[in-house]
Amino acid sequence: MAEEGCSCLNTNCLERPLRRLFRGLGSGVAACPWPFVLVPLLLSGGLGAGFFFLPQREANDIEEQFTPTWGPAKADRDFVRRHFPTNDSERFSAQRMPTEGAYAALIAVATEGSILDRAAGRDLQRLDAAVRTRDFDKLCVRSDGGCADPCPKPLLPLLNSTAALGNLFFPVTNGTFLGAALGGVRTDPDGRVLSAQALKLMYYLREDGSAAAESRQWLEGFLRDIPSKLEALTAIKVTYFTSLSRQQEFEGNTHSVIPLFSVTYFLTITFSIVSCLRLSCIRNNVWLACCGVVSAGLAVLSSFGLLLFCGVPFVVTVQSAPFLILGVGVDDMFIMIAAWEQSSRKKEKSDVRSRLAETYAEAALSVTITTLTDVLAFFIGTWTAFPSVRSFCLYTGTAFVFCYIYILTFFGGIIVLNHRREQGNRHWLTCMPVQVGKGQAEKSCLYNACCICSCSGESSSSESEHPMSTFFKKYYGPFFTNTWIKLLVVLLYGAYLGGSIYGCIQIREGIDLRNLASDDSYVIPFYDDDDKYFSTYGPRVMVVVTESVDYWNETVRLGIENCTQNLEAISYVDKNFSESWLRVYTNLAANFSININDKTLFINNLSVLFKNAPNFEWDINKTQDKIEASRFFIQTVNVTSTVDEKNLLNQLRETAKQCSIPLMVYHPAFIYYDQYLVIVQNTVQNVIIAAGAMLVISLLLIPNPLCCVWVTFAIASVIVGVAGFMTFWDVNLDSISMINLVICIGFSVDFSAHISYAFVTSGESSANKRAIEALSILGYPVLQGAVSTILGVFVLAFAKTYIFRTFFKILFLVILFGGLHGLVFIPVFLTFFGNFGRSPHNTKSEKPEYRFRCDKDCP
Repeated sequence: MAEEGCSCLNTNCLERPLRRLFRGLGSGVAACPWPFVLVPLLLSGGLGAGFFFLPQREANDIEEQFTPTWGPAKADRDFVRRHFPTNDSERFSAQRMPTEGAYAALIAVATEGSILDRAAGRDLQRLDAAVRTRDFDKLCVRSDGGCADPCPKPLLPLLNSTAALGNLFFPVTNGTFLGAALGGVRTDPDGRVLSAQALKLMYYLREDGSAAAESRQWLEGFLRDIPSKLEALTAIKVTYFTSLSRQQEFEGNTHSVIPLFSVTYFLTITFSIVSCLRLSCIRNNVWLACCGVVSAGLAVLSSFGLLLFCGVPFVVTVQSAPFLILGVGVDDMFIMIAAWEQSSRKKEKSDVRSRLAETYAEAALSVTITTLTDVLAFFIGTWTAFPSVRSFCLYTGTAFVFCYIYILTFFGGIIVLNHRREQGNRHWLTCMPVQVGKGQAEKSCLYNACCICSCSGESSSSESEHPMSTFFKKYYGPFFTNTWIKLLVVLLYGAYLGGSIYGCIQIREGIDLRNLASDDSYVIPFYDDDDKYFSTYGPRVMVVVTESVDYWNETVRLGIENCTQNLEAISYVDKNFSESWLRVYTNLAANFSININDKTLFINNLSVLFKNAPNFEWDINKTQDKIEASRFFIQTVNVTSTVDEKNLLNQLRETAKQCSIPLMVYHPAFIYYDQYLVIVQNTVQNVIIAAGAMLVISLLLIPNPLCCVWVTFAIASVIVGVAGFMTFWDVNLDSISMINLVICIGFSVDFSAHISYAFVTSGESSANKRAIEALSILGYPVLQGAVSTILGVFVLAFAKTYIFRTFFKILFLVILFGGLHGLVFIPVFLTFFGNFGRSPHNTKSEKPEYRFRCDKDCP
């Protein structure tokens, strides 16, 4: 056995039976191709009926899909809802809401001068009147017996022509905080407002009982009518937003990408035809290329229909999957065609059954390895806290399974039918018999390709080497095995790795919610104005005492005060704007000599607090004899980026955790901030598990440990490169880019596995020659696969939505770096280390045109 070079150390026992299995499958397809063609068509038609359930399966709720399933803020929100119920009909307070609420928001910016000028004030009055039409007063949240004001009371004169605007101080006037309503403020040394550029108006609507549906209708009408009403305003420029806007704009993205799929299909078919084109009216592989694309389309139809039948949610991110699946399916087609044409050069196996059996033995195992790694990477990607990632990975992984099945059945049958046409000397388009004329040599290549047999005058049965294979063999391979070029490649890789590591250090986390809308959406200018004029003051955060504690115990009160001060000491918190009922109560007790050190007196005298500050009654959840929970408020500042959001959340929660009193910090925005807690952990976890699984698969299916080492190296190198260069292309690490990093794992295996496999099983005597042979056999199919995949997602670069552009950007990086490793780095590095682990019997005497050499079983 050792004399044959077939020890299990060098050729894995699992690979051998699989090759025999694929040979048998290939032989069966060749013997009876029609069932293998028709059954996939019928199966796709049946499963495709699952698209009937698409409207019921669409799940595009932003919070549900793009925030962690078990995020701590969701549990905190439930706690706040239970202990501090709201009453929008009587006592509304925006800062005390457990959710964002139902609202219409407007930012008015003065076109000239100040928003406090008379001209701007008149336009603001018109704007306010326009908003209050359509029965707003019946649906508005209420406070103090009327509709809650859209801006703080000191600014109400701007909306009331009968009142004069008094002295304003920023950010607090008469105890009222103006930082969230007045922007672009210029003050004198005493803090008196001299001018301001922007005013934010918030119109809240009720969500209790039946009012929720009516409020939604009102907001929808507001979005329809407001653009026309803004045209009459000259002194102010207004941007607008509602609580429905983010969700509506996100759902609208689903329609923008549908036209792009037809463009992608056209580009992919065109590329496949051109790359498979031959100047022969018989050996032209136009239909072969088209059917390869159709095979990928059938996989999409079957997999999506099956999962829709099974009730799997269909998220907007899944809509980018067909672009990827199309490219990968075409990649497998190129590998099959390359193996089919390679088998023709083995003269002793010229009949179709032997050729297809050899093709399956050559290509099917290679496709099996890459498909298995891709599918496994996607199914591992379902182990994540983000439902949008789970749905994408499940749909795409299942589609890859169908791609694999159909490439071995449907496309294999098409190869046989196409071969029969060639054997019958029939035209590629008309299928009519073609006779070679005596004067064909005198005709042009174009005439010969359309009307007779071939440009060269060869018979239809001859199989010439593709020009690109010749290019890789005679020019490309020798160029990159030159000593000086190798040195240049090593330096290039060093620069690539250095840049990638630097980018990884600088990577940004979290999804910006504005990116869920299209570029031309009305919400983008609103977000821009909000960032420009109102970013100084961030969320007003609840600090909740979650358990019943003895507030009447002075030691407990000191503990709460110390915890509050620790929170106020955080750099993102301004202690001057904190609001604490306990502090006010303690000061009242000191000023009016009220005893609050006794439980009964403490609880009974709360009425004095509520008389002086009625809003505090909403911050204490008490029963007859104890306080179940209570809350305070702190004001955050300078939260202007995703990094600030992450740091704020971590520091607040860590400080609250260290407190001796059971504290919880909460704001509705924390629902989205929670992604920072798991995004890196989930990504690293998935990458490590998937990379480990890839290594196991490689060891089981690739018959050389050296090849497995280089596959593992490529996985790590490509992932680092993609993650690093994401930073340079303004892509954050979020639930969307995480999807693509999962893709990265599978694709990094694809390119490196093909080339390194061909290298380690080559029969050439030197490392340089083995590298050249590997490139000549698989260089062109790998290049075709890379180009076809990029073409599959290329149109997404022109999408108006961040989700689809990000998909293109990262997949482009994956394919670029994966192809660069497969066609440049790996072949060069293999020439340095290629002799390690190589059997001394794997020599030039073996036939170099076949990648799998040893047909004997392992012991």
